[in-house]
Amino acid sequence: MASAPDPSVAHPRSARPQSVLFICGQNAVRSVMAAALLRHLYGKSIYVGSAGVMAGEADPFVTAVMEEIGLDVHRHRPQSVEDLEEYEGLGFDLAISLCPSAHHRALELTRTNALEVEYWPTPDPTREGGNREQRLEAYRAVRDELEARIRERFRHL
Repeated sequence: MASAPDPSVAHPRSARPQSVLFICGQNAVRSVMAAALLRHLYGKSIYVGSAGVMAGEADPFVTAVMEEIGLDVHRHRPQSVEDLEEYEGLGFDLAISLCPSAHHRALELTRTNALEVEYWPTPDPTREGGNREQRLEAYRAVRDELEARIRERFRHL
């Protein structure tokens, strides 16, 4: 007979982060979607930020596919990790990197910040060619993949 979990046993820090930073290459596509999804799904139970290795340009396809599911990201302004550090600080428990350059940058942050790092390699939909609908499909696929990963990773919040 299995025993019930002991509620007095603390969960590892990474299992229940209080704050999460999503990092991608330019803070214009993947990290924007991930941050908006985590905020939407878990509200005020977790602080969410996003940044890029460098600041890119806002992507209208991101705005379009997020609006399809009722999330408004049109006010997002891409920022680099350095911008975020300067204006808000980097007091995050967990950094989730979404591409190789972001993962390298996140690992560099662990030298001076006490944070866990997870790597979620995520396709870059900006590389998709074709007509508008084909490109939107690539963005939707990334959005849906991120939502599934977020639901799985943070299901115990």
